[in-house]
Amino acid sequence: MNLKESLLKNDYSIVASNGYFSFETGIRPILLAMKDDISFFEGTAVADKIIGKASAMLLTLSGVKEVYTPVLSKAGRQIFEKYGVKYAYDELAEYIINRKGDGMCPMEMTVKDINDLNEAYDALRRKLAL
Repeated sequence: MNLKESLLKNDYSIVASNGYFSFETGIRPILLAMKDDISFFEGTAVADKIIGKASAMLLTLSGVKEVYTPVLSKAGRQIFEKYGVKYAYDELAEYIINRKGDGMCPMEMTVKDINDLNEAYDALRRKLAL
């Protein structure tokens, strides 16, 4: 079973070729994996249910090789293109919507005006108090 099939069949929020998977939502599973090893995703392929700029910046900083997501934001796509990360998606969104459905995801807002990967990592860790 490939990562895309595994993601969708098992209802994971994220699954990686290094054996990592999680059911937790948002960027939390990425940040938790990177907490002890910032290069946790180095050289891996990852499938994630939703990838916006925040997730794209974290995965890129961690060294991800390729990514699949059903939903990718335009800003997330720009990050992958800028850093040469191979990516595939089913739907391209203007931005990631918050859980209420009435605005931008707070993680997207956190990194909206940040272009440095390390700065984004620090800002997102502070936002989630990790």
